[in-house]
Amino acid sequence: MSTTTIYPAKRIITMNPNRPVVEAVAVRDGRILGAGSVKELQTWGDFEVDDRFIDKFILPGFVEGHCHVSAGSLWRFAYVGSHSCTGPNGKIWSPVKCLEDLIVRIREATPDKPTAYVGWGFNPASLTGFSCSRQDLDRVSLEYPVVVLHASLHIASVNTKALEIAGYLRQGIDHEGIPLGPDGLPMGELRGPDAMHRVTEFLGLNGLMLSADEQGIRTFGQLCVRNGVTTAADLANPLDADATNALLRIGNEEDYPVRIVSMLRLLNASPEGVVRRAVELRDLGSDQIRFGFIKLVLDGSLQGFTARLRWPGHYNGAPSGMWHTAPEQITEILSRALEAGVGVHIHTNGDAATELALDCMQVALKKSPCLGHRFTIQHAQLATQAQFARMRELGLCVNLFVNHIYHWGEFHRKETLGPERAERMDACASALAERVPLAIHSDAPVTPLSPLFTAWCAVNRVTDTGRVLGEAQRISVHQALSAITLGAAYTLNLDGECGSIESGKRADLAILSEDPTEVEPMGLKDVGVVGTVQNGRVFLN
Repeated sequence: MSTTTIYPAKRIITMNPNRPVVEAVAVRDGRILGAGSVKELQTWGDFEVDDRFIDKFILPGFVEGHCHVSAGSLWRFAYVGSHSCTGPNGKIWSPVKCLEDLIVRIREATPDKPTAYVGWGFNPASLTGFSCSRQDLDRVSLEYPVVVLHASLHIASVNTKALEIAGYLRQGIDHEGIPLGPDGLPMGELRGPDAMHRVTEFLGLNGLMLSADEQGIRTFGQLCVRNGVTTAADLANPLDADATNALLRIGNEEDYPVRIVSMLRLLNASPEGVVRRAVELRDLGSDQIRFGFIKLVLDGSLQGFTARLRWPGHYNGAPSGMWHTAPEQITEILSRALEAGVGVHIHTNGDAATELALDCMQVALKKSPCLGHRFTIQHAQLATQAQFARMRELGLCVNLFVNHIYHWGEFHRKETLGPERAERMDACASALAERVPLAIHSDAPVTPLSPLFTAWCAVNRVTDTGRVLGEAQRISVHQALSAITLGAAYTLNLDGECGSIESGKRADLAILSEDPTEVEPMGLKDVGVVGTVQNGRVFLN
């Protein structure tokens, strides 16, 4: 019989309502044998006490319900976001606040003999008077292509050379994702994957943006340990042979620290083909690498004005957003997935996109009834009380992008939505009131991977100027912690394996320097992460 390891701690918050707080957790063969007092856990037979966490606080390992493995790959390029950010090695990157900062950052972070200059995390919405045209990026280089990926990853700003390589440097282009300047030539902003594809494909960025190479997957694991994450949902991976094999090879290594649920993105495939591929992938999975889900993208991003909004549309009068999946395809995909037992997570940012998702789901369920499907609406940033009620009726879960409140709340209040609608963005309280299973997320690399920061956003709803945006939608610390543990696990059909500390579940733990339930709510994001235990293996920062 294997030896039992007992980990006592200053306090262990289990998220198990039957035994919410204990003093120790016992681990055997990668699973939780029990949670309780040291004395009662000793009765299971041979044991050893490991007291390395005796002065620490333990929670269930955090479950990041919406991020991208590519968050690991992008760190090889220049971070040019408008907020400070901590990298996988612990380095704190300062924010970019003006064009000069951006130019210097990209040049300094690029090798002496580049083939291209690449930056990521760009957030023009937070930078008053700060554009990024092709002429601006020509100041970085005229000889090599320059690509600046916006934080949403739905938009890229490029220089003249990049437009030339893509075949876009000409007059007469009629594409909603390629705005033109007064001279009739592209301004240098490419909106949506279709417009971006020629540039990103040429530079080999598509694979890094949607999946990750070996280096990126390993870096992603480092990010997870640094932030207490033991299970992560990788949304929108093409999962071709190379991407699939890389995930399985690295993710199944003995020392890889995170369980990844990777979802197949609908990309240049028929509804029948994408569901068939998801079924094939499901059979290839392992404990550490899970497949069998589809990511369906309906619209774009709020901050990029590419989300689909209902009347009255954008506050500043900007035109309506973009559809990224043909509406006539959506119902067929949902119906086929229901029949095949494949999970679907549906990207909707605007309330019009959420309404379309609900309408299509209603039709699909009539055609292919399925109890307990747990299909999930992702982002749903403008979902109304009535839409949450429909989600519950249809058996849907929701995973809200609450980090938006801090990163783009002021911009949405002034430009995209106006004061009233901005206050109901990412309405966690409304979702809970309607009893919709709730998760919250970072969408890393769109915002930094940090479940405690995400919980902080849901609890405080503070913008980057300090304004409380939507006080009525604040939730409690316990509710927020539940959303980054059991709530997220539920959306991934993993609540029977992780999300709480109780007998029989995976030994997935987040080790913290402070008790997140005892600090002031505004201090929640600053609670230190010491490391993780994942499947019984200890990983320390």
